[in-house]
Amino acid sequence: MTIDSSTTGNSIETMTTAGVIKHTIKPGDGKTYPKAGDVVEMHYNGHLFTRDASGNIKLGRKFDASFDRNTIFKTEIGVGAVIKGWEEGIPQMSLGETATLEITPEYAYGSQGFPNLIPPNEPLFFEVELLKINQKQAETYPRGSLTPAT
Repeated sequence: MTIDSSTTGNSIETMTTAGVIKHTIKPGDGKTYPKAGDVVEMHYNGHLFTRDASGNIKLGRKFDASFDRNTIFKTEIGVGAVIKGWEEGIPQMSLGETATLEITPEYAYGSQGFPNLIPPNEPLFFEVELLKINQKQAETYPRGSLTPAT
């Protein structure tokens, strides 16, 4: 699958830190953001990816997806329980937001990789829906959907 630069260019918002580029696909409430120590619940798809000469994202193998397991992922933010790219990217999302996170290898699994799943020095691409922060629930859409049902 290819995501051309016009697709990410049409995202509502782009946020960049040293190791993470976030593109907002669907805005959240714009006022409730997770902070260190908060417990968040989210759905996500995780892919390996590369960029071609035109800057288009080429999604590689999907290595994990809470959607596929039909299980919401729950974690505490800011305590080192997840990769650094999530520690940086998730607090930039507001409740109910759907975003993509492009994460450099240094903010993912680095030179070690994740045995049998993610090779060393691989950038990662996630689509994330932030559903709850400390039990406060966002407006939800049908499973796996980026938009409301019509």
